[in-house]
Amino acid sequence: MRVAFFSPLPPARSGIADYSEALVESLKPLVSLEVFSSAAQPYSPGQFDIALYHVGNNEWHDFVYQTALRHPGVVVMHESNLHHLAADLTIRRGDWDAYVRECEYNGGAAARAFAERVRRREVGPDYEGLPMTRRLLEAARGLVVHSRYMEAEMRSAGFAGPVAVIPHGAWIPEADRNGYRHKLGLDETTPLIGIFGYLKPYKRIAESLRAFRRVVRLAPNARMILAGEPHPEFPLEPMIRSLGLSANVRVLGFVPIADFVGYLGACDIVLNLRYPTVGESSGTLLRSLGLGKAVLVSEVGSFQEFPEDVCLKVPVGPGEEDLIFEYLNLLVSRPEVARAMGARARDYVARECNWSAAARSYASFLEAVVEGREWAAPPARCVEAPPPPEASPATEESAGAPRASSPLAEYLRGWALGEEALRYLDTHETRLVRTLEITPEGGPGDRILEMGAYLQITPALKNRLGYGEVRGCYYGTLGRIDHRVVTSASEEPFSCDIDHFDAEKDRFPYPDGHFSTVLCGELIEHLFADPMHLMGEVNRILKPGGHLVLTTPNAASLRALSSILQGYHPGFFPAYIRPAESGVVEARHNREYTPREIRKLLEDAGFEVTHLETGEFRDVPHPEFGWVRHLLARYRLETELRGDGIYAVGRKTGPVRERYPGWLYS
Repeated sequence: MRVAFFSPLPPARSGIADYSEALVESLKPLVSLEVFSSAAQPYSPGQFDIALYHVGNNEWHDFVYQTALRHPGVVVMHESNLHHLAADLTIRRGDWDAYVRECEYNGGAAARAFAERVRRREVGPDYEGLPMTRRLLEAARGLVVHSRYMEAEMRSAGFAGPVAVIPHGAWIPEADRNGYRHKLGLDETTPLIGIFGYLKPYKRIAESLRAFRRVVRLAPNARMILAGEPHPEFPLEPMIRSLGLSANVRVLGFVPIADFVGYLGACDIVLNLRYPTVGESSGTLLRSLGLGKAVLVSEVGSFQEFPEDVCLKVPVGPGEEDLIFEYLNLLVSRPEVARAMGARARDYVARECNWSAAARSYASFLEAVVEGREWAAPPARCVEAPPPPEASPATEESAGAPRASSPLAEYLRGWALGEEALRYLDTHETRLVRTLEITPEGGPGDRILEMGAYLQITPALKNRLGYGEVRGCYYGTLGRIDHRVVTSASEEPFSCDIDHFDAEKDRFPYPDGHFSTVLCGELIEHLFADPMHLMGEVNRILKPGGHLVLTTPNAASLRALSSILQGYHPGFFPAYIRPAESGVVEARHNREYTPREIRKLLEDAGFEVTHLETGEFRDVPHPEFGWVRHLLARYRLETELRGDGIYAVGRKTGPVRERYPGWLYS
């Protein structure tokens, strides 16, 4: 399907520009997409099946609006009022007649009479009472909205065509909390509250400042920042001085997006209040939730639809200031409550508001509109339960307790023939068992490839996970194939072919879409030059929707942090390897990865991460690392995903997105 995508893009100062930039990256693998971000780009409608128009209520969207009227398509209504946009297209261009006509078209004779008074400068434009959406809704072939509230608004405005409710995608950004707190002159314990975005009165700033003044009386060290462009008619600095808050409140003004996210990350609490609302979703809110912040929202419009346990809702009206104060006082005085709410918020948006899910819904809705059929939202992807907690410091009684062997471990032990194989299994049993546990089961028609196959778990792929065909591969000369036949201690036979090739240079000797699953265990850390070659080839040989199971040591484990803070090398296996008597040198670890990097690696290679956890290579408790966990918690750094090994599963969603990602290649 060929889609023309109309929207402003950064550096346009529009939240919709940021939204569109993120959506485009997830939509590109699903449709043939061309992006139009300015009126200067020539557009030939006949070259596309459908156009997608992102419309917002400001001048950045004038070319989108005008093209949508000339060449109808699917319109993304980011808000229910376009009066400011209409004024930009008419009044600001000196065309009062067009403004008056537009008001009459949208609101009849009464609206025309009011517009004439506006022309005579007797009153200001009726921005709230006249939404100016009629022409666009009459032209649109379909609508996308981000909430049930907006769907109801569009239906009440008269739109009778197809509507898709697609939740606003959420950013799960990276932010240097402590770096930006240091920049602000704050230590790790100072309570910090933030208000972000265009600093207009409708964001309940006056009410928030008055409530914060009461908080400061109880917690004099509390601080507030306001990051965004101040409104010229809103005297913010004088208000702060009059409330006696000059020592506690700092107005940062407009900041670039990287700093915007950094200051968000520095906060403990974010205020995302607003009234009135025109049904808009807030990119700042989604970023705040994605950063795991405790957030207050106004109980209006689409914000009412968020679950009660991921944000605190403040009704507008009498008692609003009192409730803001009570919520802030709770979160400042009990920071553990704020952290728990932030963790729930992050989990919620990662599960329900991820960009991949949004892009799939866009693609399927556009296809339904093109084909003239009713749309049904794609089924939600099955989200695995969160992994068990990382190993906690052991008690004296449990520290030396023997490990209980699982049935799967006993099965693997039956294939470990010889003392060397048994010693290896004793060391790596936990890792091997967990790898099999996270590997999707197969059927008689499914094929699986184990990379770096030593035949420790290979028989289980067929006999326990059910794959019809199991194949292995190993480093060697392209074209060589070893046929291996082994028998377990219980005389169960197993055979498979082992292909040889260089995973960093050679084209893998398999057809496109050949395998349902590829297993890459403890291999990627050994690669010397080009890990994305391997990732690209794995993508190629997997069928659509196939899975890559990847395990590797964790460079950000508690063990690694403990080592580097005490002056030792943090690598799990940094040593060079002495040659064997034969002169053969085994491959050493060339680069170890963090869980965040493994997520990036999978996403850049065209995969959706369906599972990511860390764990130990052996079920041995590590009470000696308790101080590292305490240090992380004090500085509000991640305490999860700190086990020695990374276990990840990616689902193929499209081709490789980035052949040489900047975080991995220089």
